[in-house]
Amino acid sequence: MFKRSVTSSLGRMLFAIVLLSVLSSGLALLTLATSLRDAEAVNIAGSLRMQSYRLAWDAASLTSELPRDIAAYQQSVEAPALKALDRLYVPNSVRTRYHALLQDWQTLQPDLAAGNTRHYQQNVSLYVAQIDRFVLALQHWAELKMKLVAGVSLLGFAAIALLVIWTLRLVKRQVVAPLNQLVMASNAIEHARFHHTTLDTRLPNELGVLARAFARMTSELEKLYQSLELAVKEKTSDLRLANRRLALLYQCSETLSRYLDPARAWPEVLELVAEHESFCAIEISAPPHGPLSAGQPDPSLAWLTLPLDTEGATLRWQAQSSEPQLMQGVATMLARSVLLDRAQQKVRHLLVMEERATIARELHDSLAQSLAYLRIQLARLKRVSEGNALPAQAIVGEIDRALTEANLQLRELLTTFRLSIEPADLATALRQVITTLSEQSSADIVLVSEPEPRQLEAQKQVHVLQIVREALLNAIRHAQASRIEIHCSCPAEGQNVIEIQDNGIGIGDKISPPGHYGLSIMRERTASLGGELNISSASQKGTVVSLRFPT
Repeated sequence: MFKRSVTSSLGRMLFAIVLLSVLSSGLALLTLATSLRDAEAVNIAGSLRMQSYRLAWDAASLTSELPRDIAAYQQSVEAPALKALDRLYVPNSVRTRYHALLQDWQTLQPDLAAGNTRHYQQNVSLYVAQIDRFVLALQHWAELKMKLVAGVSLLGFAAIALLVIWTLRLVKRQVVAPLNQLVMASNAIEHARFHHTTLDTRLPNELGVLARAFARMTSELEKLYQSLELAVKEKTSDLRLANRRLALLYQCSETLSRYLDPARAWPEVLELVAEHESFCAIEISAPPHGPLSAGQPDPSLAWLTLPLDTEGATLRWQAQSSEPQLMQGVATMLARSVLLDRAQQKVRHLLVMEERATIARELHDSLAQSLAYLRIQLARLKRVSEGNALPAQAIVGEIDRALTEANLQLRELLTTFRLSIEPADLATALRQVITTLSEQSSADIVLVSEPEPRQLEAQKQVHVLQIVREALLNAIRHAQASRIEIHCSCPAEGQNVIEIQDNGIGIGDKISPPGHYGLSIMRERTASLGGELNISSASQKGTVVSLRFPT
């Protein structure tokens, strides 16, 4: 609450002005009221001189009018207008002279009434002089009252004027000036300028309370305005960041949709993300594709990882500040691309398997039937040629051996075409090949070290398995090996090496003999893989077939 209200202060000032006006006017009116009979008193006092001289004349001429004049004088000297002078507020000089005048009259009146006029006649001049002094005192008293009225009026006017001036200054200082400051502050706040003219909050009235409330409101408004500006800036920054992320995701999506093979689009996507977000390094690992990266890794920063699927595909990155939402979006997009790549690999795998199954059926229905028919005819020929010339029997024996070998090769070829390939696991496919050949041979075939769990395309995996199978068959048939070891390794990133080592008799000529195409087909398959095939052998020390190919 306020100590002094403006209305109460103004009320007191107005009341003081009215009070001064009433006091000054009342005092003037009271003075004037006491002066109403002053003229009468002066006239009566002045008539006393004439009456005194008349009494002196009557006393000297001894006329009969003396008693009447004495009574008239008595009536005049005791007139109510003169009797009113015997009051406390009347000056002492007036009262003293009046009392002295009465006493002298009371002394002279018995002598006049008794006819002793001599004493009166001797003292009448002194008595008249005393009346003159009394009249002069009355005049001074009347003039004093007029001066008092004028002084009181002037003093009251001056006091009222000073009080009005002080009131106006008070109103200007405590009402007008604070109101002007409030108006200026309101205009400033209307234009969002909170550092306006300082308000006078020390006033002990309603405007002081209003100024303090306005200052608090201004402070709260400034805080609210600043918080709103900060919120707008944050929202604007968030919208810009979201727009930038959406633009980046759109570019990534456009890049992924531009290529049929997602693996070709991944490096560009990684470059876009690394450049756009200023990442130190970003890397995607999605078997069978090797790790693809962009940027330069920083050893001082930790790697953040997001899984792309349940088969080992991951997205890793290094950054000064994490962008979980953006990277989650990129990871989702890349995960769909990985799933699409896996689906395409499966489709290609199914197409290859379907093609190979078709070839196997055609071989079985055509060449196998023809060989079976020739074997039947050969059996008939044997029965017909029994006991005949030995050359004919030798020829029949050669044809029989050729048909046997042709049947064997056809069965192997059918087995090859019907080979089950698991595109997601090369090690499993190798073990299947080893198991199949181990059942057909007494040689000890051992997978010493398995390949890393990397995913290969269906066509690549077919070529790898066929090269390994051909090398194992050569070691079993031609090298007469009793133990065959398979070693798998990754000497460099994105490289694979498979070595087949046996303890057979070795290989003399690395060129396929006429009618045998195994080594040539192995080299052709190696060329299709984009790899390198090395065959090394020493007499009585076995053979090493080394296949190096990229993932």
